[in-house]
Amino acid sequence: MTSLQYIYLYLLTVPVFFIIDMLWLGLIARPFYQKHLEYLLGPVQWLPAIILYLILIIGVIFFAVAPNLAEGSLLRVLAFGALFGFCAYAAYDLTNLATLKEWPLVVTLVDMAWGTFICATVGGASYVIGRALFF
Repeated sequence: MTSLQYIYLYLLTVPVFFIIDMLWLGLIARPFYQKHLEYLLGPVQWLPAIILYLILIIGVIFFAVAPNLAEGSLLRVLAFGALFGFCAYAAYDLTNLATLKEWPLVVTLVDMAWGTFICATVGGASYVIGRALFF
């Protein structure tokens, strides 16, 4: 694939990640996070949140999708995406568990599971988009 094709793939993957994560954070898990982290929550700082998402998508494409796109291995994309998500979310959640007073273990476990799921899912969707458009 060319660099321009990767840019197109990235741009098409961005809304997939945002839609899935907004459903999770805005609807499905909102009560869970409010229950366990209410004492920490403030207004959302959108700029850092958007930058984080844009960086995570780069990671999913670079580490999961790109190495497996040409060979046509959706299962490897899902596995690599899951591993990337697990590691990325574990870095955040385990750091919080280690350093923040009263950070709930249940939040760490749920959030790490979510990171594993969303990165695998977004990687899979990105792979399907890439295969449909470029192969």
